[in-house]
Amino acid sequence: MARKDVASMFAVALFIGAFASVPTSVQSIGVCYGVIGNNLPSRSDVVQLYRSKGINGMRIYFADGQALSALRNSGIGLILDIGNDQLANIASSTSNAASWVQNNVRPYYPAVNIKYIAAGNEVQGGATQSIVPAMRNLNAALSAAGLGAIKVSTSIRFDAVANSFPPSAGVFAQSYMTDVARLLASTGAPLLANVYPYFAYRDNPRDISLNYATFQPGTSVRDQNNGLTYTSLFDAMVDAVYAALEKAGAPGVKVVISESGWPSAGGFAASADNARTYNQGLINHVGGGTPKKREALETYIFAMFNENQKTGDPTERSFGLFNPDKSPAYNIHHAS
Repeated sequence: MARKDVASMFAVALFIGAFASVPTSVQSIGVCYGVIGNNLPSRSDVVQLYRSKGINGMRIYFADGQALSALRNSGIGLILDIGNDQLANIASSTSNAASWVQNNVRPYYPAVNIKYIAAGNEVQGGATQSIVPAMRNLNAALSAAGLGAIKVSTSIRFDAVANSFPPSAGVFAQSYMTDVARLLASTGAPLLANVYPYFAYRDNPRDISLNYATFQPGTSVRDQNNGLTYTSLFDAMVDAVYAALEKAGAPGVKVVISESGWPSAGGFAASADNARTYNQGLINHVGGGTPKKREALETYIFAMFNENQKTGDPTERSFGLFNPDKSPAYNIHHAS
């Protein structure tokens, strides 16, 4: 799965139309804000853009003091990543975690509505062994500082789930995720999951239809194990995560979609039309949940801007809803 740290595109009609018309029960459609570009607006201009378009959720990928300061009293709910470069340090000692909280949370909360702290984003390899210790240390530091209302989680790449088809067969691929799931169950925090039907479709267009990947009608897939019927790949992927949580002994843990989006340029099926269709479909869809969990699904679209200094696959630079000049990357219709 390609890496991303922040980028995706939308339009004025989307933000004053679709976001404004999202049912209040789902008023947690956010947008990820990445800064891997040399031509992006100032942090304060970005926060103002969120507010002017009615976007009430944001994710940032490190403790960016300028962004945190700009978010004061904005009401925008925030996923705050510690940054993968901080994971081992915070995992290594409670005092390191306490210092991080004192420097990056206490000065801003509650004026900044920090909802979740992500101990790592799509962590791979041996670094996965630092996730649970980092989460435990952050929980202890937050509690000691009187900030226990902030929930600590980690953000997983979808390939943390194996056997994802049918959805009911979903299981975590590695044992560390069982420990993560049980810790989340004990604290009441959700699991943050990055879910990208785009990459699944791109890698297997022979077996997955574009309509199924972009919330369009025409495909119906039945899970023979539980009788549920799926008409979108997104739902099937999310329910595979829920199935994995159940098998890990954590059936009550909720899932928050910490990234999802579609690129508008740079690769196979990456077009403005497909990006518009997917993101509009996502906005319209998540209020109703999935076949397994019929409840509003908190979701963060990836991402706010096209970021010209992102590395890797060319699509990584074209996930933005907006261009760096704050113009919409493409138009989108009102939510239905």
